[in-house]
Amino acid sequence: MTSHPRRITRALLSVSDKAGLAEFATALAGYGVELVSTGGTAKALKDAGLKVIDVAELTGFPEMMDGRVKTLHPKVHGGLLGVRSNKAHAAGMEKYGIKPIDLLVVNLYPFEATVAKGAAYDDCIENIDIGGPAMIRAAAKNHADVTVVVEPADYDKLLAELALHSGMTSLELRRKLAAKAYARTAAYDAAISNWFAETLHDDAPDYRAFGGKLIQALRYGENPHQKAAFYRSAGERAGVSSSRQLQGKELSYNNINDTDAAYECVAEFDTGRTAACVIVKHANPCGVAEGASLVDAYRKALACDSNSAFGGIVALNRKLDADAARAITEIFTEVIIAPDATDEAIKIVATKKNLRLLLAGGLPDPRAAGLTVKSVAGGLLVQSRDNAVVDEMQLKTVTKRAPSEAELSDLRFAFRVAKHVKSNTIVYAKALATVGIGAGQMSRVDSARIAARKAEDAAKELKLPAPLTTGSVVASDAFFPFPDGLLVAIEAGATAVIQPGGSMNDQKVIDAADAHGIAMVFTGVRHFRH
Repeated sequence: MTSHPRRITRALLSVSDKAGLAEFATALAGYGVELVSTGGTAKALKDAGLKVIDVAELTGFPEMMDGRVKTLHPKVHGGLLGVRSNKAHAAGMEKYGIKPIDLLVVNLYPFEATVAKGAAYDDCIENIDIGGPAMIRAAAKNHADVTVVVEPADYDKLLAELALHSGMTSLELRRKLAAKAYARTAAYDAAISNWFAETLHDDAPDYRAFGGKLIQALRYGENPHQKAAFYRSAGERAGVSSSRQLQGKELSYNNINDTDAAYECVAEFDTGRTAACVIVKHANPCGVAEGASLVDAYRKALACDSNSAFGGIVALNRKLDADAARAITEIFTEVIIAPDATDEAIKIVATKKNLRLLLAGGLPDPRAAGLTVKSVAGGLLVQSRDNAVVDEMQLKTVTKRAPSEAELSDLRFAFRVAKHVKSNTIVYAKALATVGIGAGQMSRVDSARIAARKAEDAAKELKLPAPLTTGSVVASDAFFPFPDGLLVAIEAGATAVIQPGGSMNDQKVIDAADAHGIAMVFTGVRHFRH
């Protein structure tokens, strides 16, 4: 037996999630544990045929104020906080009739779920638990004597220990459960504080906290010497964190990061549009296309940069079908993520046992509000999500020639993609498909050159007489500070340009476009992505 064993003789149970409760409590009763409970939990236990002491009997006070006040009482907190080996504590407990509570089982009011379903303000307030966190913190502080359980997932772990040690728990287990308890209340309070900040439209509250629930411990981080884990945060957003993995190896840190980048990009092409496919490598799109079908979109996206697509992530905006599954599995692919998949497509993907197939259940809304967080030395950078979409921007033609309807369609497409490419970004597009992407360069001129060179390489691969940048359009995530980057795009064959505008040299850039008969539109919106 490990050190400092503690026998459980009395347990207080008060849970909102009653999954597995009756079976768990029945097992406790089998060890002779006295059960104390509250409200709906007490009723559920009594309905299961268990003997239960109502907390009102313990405290001598009835539940009041619509249940807001029931456990905030010395006979509860004294039973949790009293140090068993402290003579003064023991004397105080005896004097005031406080019985020790050896096990606390509490899971909190479902505040996060209430907010996620869009409940009214008052409903959210009523789902802020007060007594639960207070008891959890008290029990966790006194873990030398008290065991605390905050979710049904730990019922079996506790029962296994009781079975192993004849109704006792070890200090090692109590410490682990206490650590988890504090993490749970921290994440709970973080969700509440961030909801208040959002409700009050406070973009910079004095304190910020973020929390999450473990999805999986990862083998390593970006590199093998780094430790990593994946957590689900408060709020509902379809994507890799909400997806079901049907098959394939365990996701790595880089898989998760790249899959998120791919799915956020493909979400720009909502299901009301044509089929769309995004192929990502190292968090950057290397091919994006719309098509009449998923397989058509995939083939067009792949043609942009088939070399980079090898070992990439494929994201789709529609249910994966058999034709698309066959095409995608023709080359080595790490992950496929889609809202759903047909049974036939699932069988086809299953022939590639290491290929991960994720079904997200829907697409995230690119217009939705939310926060992004980045760590820096000693701090956090917090900002609202880039939820600007090109379809809602007022495009302004600034050149003598306006873009044609076909060019305008491609311009919107290209700018939609540029939003998801690392800055500095240049995206060439033609017929609703990328034909060259330049990403993450220190110079916008270099991005334009790299994208054009990739288009030349793709043309050679496809045995085409000329790069597809001939007759393409080009998008820049930020303004052209000088005409040089634009001139590279024009030399590559671009006929129309979309960019935010706003440079001191805008007129020089416009003049260069006019000199070459190029159409140019300004969005007024920048899409830096670092």
